[in-house]
Amino acid sequence: MTNLADRIRKHFDESAQTKLQVKDALAQPLADAAQTLVTCLMNDGKILCCGNGGSAADSQHFAAELINRFEIERPALAAIALTTDSSVLTSIANDYDYNQIFSKQVRGLGMAGDVLIAISTSGNSANVVEAVHAAHERDMRVIALTGHEGGLMGEILEADDVHVCVNVGRTARIQEVHLLALHCLCDAIDHLLLGGE
Repeated sequence: MTNLADRIRKHFDESAQTKLQVKDALAQPLADAAQTLVTCLMNDGKILCCGNGGSAADSQHFAAELINRFEIERPALAAIALTTDSSVLTSIANDYDYNQIFSKQVRGLGMAGDVLIAISTSGNSANVVEAVHAAHERDMRVIALTGHEGGLMGEILEADDVHVCVNVGRTARIQEVHLLALHCLCDAIDHLLLGGE
């Protein structure tokens, strides 16, 4: 029987190795994403975020870091997680279709110049794909965080969108890199807005 502590060490090793493996591929897309978000915010736009399961938690985490703060004091930044209002989510799922839970919110809240952060480890989550379509209808740019080879989301992105694709096989590793990517975005936004180290 494998020693449990050794099994845990293996997870740490794999997570670290995955992050080092993808850092060069993700650095420029993340820099582009940060510039996109800052341009949106500087023009009085807002950031909408969505995803399912762990990606829903990442959406809420990112919105919280922007509304409140990341590591330094600064004014609140406009961000909304589309995953949090149970009345909205359940009414859309009940009256229409679960695949519309995010897209109807994007159509209601999104404006030209806003940005949608769409998170799906597979790139194939139907409700997130629908949110991307809705964002394009509203003349919003999309920042897609995906895994594997990007799935359907990778295929429907437009030229002005940004694709942050963690091209590895394990969902847990993709999610771990997504969280690091979101923290990189928080840091880059603060750096671009406030300067300094």
